[in-house]
Amino acid sequence: MSQWRWKIAQSFEILWWKRYLKNKSKSDYLHWKTQYWRNFLHDINLGQLLDVSEEQKIILDAGCGPAGIFTVLDNHSVIGLDPLMEAYTKNVSQFLIGDYKHVSFLNQGIETFEGHGLFDYVFCLNAINHVESLKKSINSLVEATKEDGTLIISVDAHRSKLLQRIFTLLPGDILHPHQYTLQQYKSIFKNQGIEVQNEVLKKREPIFDYYVLVLKKSIIAQHERVKSV
Repeated sequence: MSQWRWKIAQSFEILWWKRYLKNKSKSDYLHWKTQYWRNFLHDINLGQLLDVSEEQKIILDAGCGPAGIFTVLDNHSVIGLDPLMEAYTKNVSQFLIGDYKHVSFLNQGIETFEGHGLFDYVFCLNAINHVESLKKSINSLVEATKEDGTLIISVDAHRSKLLQRIFTLLPGDILHPHQYTLQQYKSIFKNQGIEVQNEVLKKREPIFDYYVLVLKKSIIAQHERVKSV
């Protein structure tokens, strides 16, 4: 993907958030959003992360935005990663870093993320379509996940290959520079030695299906990948 297309997408991302939250009160929005994330975790069978008695986990929320899943993971130690983090602090009044004592925020892209240890859970929600380099981003996410750790990624997946090709050639979906089908995403993860444990269709729209993939970094699969390289 060309860098100019990614930069345009980033600019529109900030504009989208400013417009979306313009007339929303902080308390009402965050109440709705935290309930959304709680339901989300239950839907993908990870509701135990909300249990106060659950052993503290090390979690990465990659592409977290100003109201990511980090908002409901206050029982755990979280890194919130986003290349627009500084822009959110300046432009999104509903987001205050000080509200989230359990989170260390980094203004950084997924592609260059390294050196922060390994994580029990790596979330990349509503973000993988937005990255500058899909290959580098997935490599970073896989490398950040512990062996036998869990990687959770949501994707807007094309149902029609014809529309996929049109959207790839033309900027019909400016916020999402990457345009793939579900099977193409799954193939990418399989080539990284990542096993799909669960796939959940969260929403069906006219062009895209919104899926959540729960993936396992299997020790055996990783060893097989290394041998094949």
